[in-house]
Amino acid sequence: QVQLVESGGGSVQAGGSLTLSCTASKYIGGSGRMGWFRQSAGKEREGVASSNKGHGSTYYAESVVGRFRISQDYAKNAVYLQMNSLKPEDTATYYCAAGYLGTDGGGWNLPGSFSLWGRGTLVTVSE
Repeated sequence: QVQLVESGGGSVQAGGSLTLSCTASKYIGGSGRMGWFRQSAGKEREGVASSNKGHGSTYYAESVVGRFRISQDYAKNAVYLQMNSLKPEDTATYYCAAGYLGTDGGGWNLPGSFSLWGRGTLVTVSE
């Protein structure tokens, strides 16, 4: 089965920036939709951002609009999340997701819409 590997997490002060990377071990195909989710200890997994190869198909959680930016490198089977102006409430384990099962972007923020997951990378934002 294809593997997803995230990197780029770490500890940063509020207002700082981090860039997360996720690379699939092989070509996934389909719509190419990939996404980022995050989960704090004891909390539900939350959709952060998602994009695919088509235009007009990029989504962001309201809490990160204007601060985070998702991008893909299709040739490398990779997706990135540039995170700016980080806040303590952004602290979470961030997961890369692929293998989108939907026929449109409606399920972009639903964990059940993705069939492939990375193991996560921890982001900690301090005051």
